[in-house]
Amino acid sequence: MRKDRLKYRNCGKIISIVILLSFLKPCPMSAQQQTEQSQTLNENEMRFWSDLEVELLIDEISEAALEAIEQAAGEAARAAVLSMLEREAAALRQAQMLRIEAEQMRKTGVRNAVITGLVCFVGGLVIGVLITR
Repeated sequence: MRKDRLKYRNCGKIISIVILLSFLKPCPMSAQQQTEQSQTLNENEMRFWSDLEVELLIDEISEAALEAIEQAAGEAARAAVLSMLEREAAALRQAQMLRIEAEQMRKTGVRNAVITGLVCFVGGLVIGVLITR
């Protein structure tokens, strides 16, 4: 379970980094045409984003975030099912061990009862023979 938490934490970090890096990318993320013609920028100039580009970027980031959330939810469900199966398998193994132990104890009890009966029978015969003499 701890490994799964670390995996989800790393996945969250990667998603955060990708989202932050997508803000730094100067070209639009989708295959749609730009609303204005891009200019060549000098090092000191700054590019301004149009409202449409910002909305498209927000939509793309939201879509990527939803996909990541769905994937994380699927992995969490898978991990929960696996841990439940592991617990059930451990319970079945323990029940099997207890069943085997009970069977061995039953066999031992029957054997001890037979031995006790034989000892009592032989002892009774010996005592009976000695007393009747």
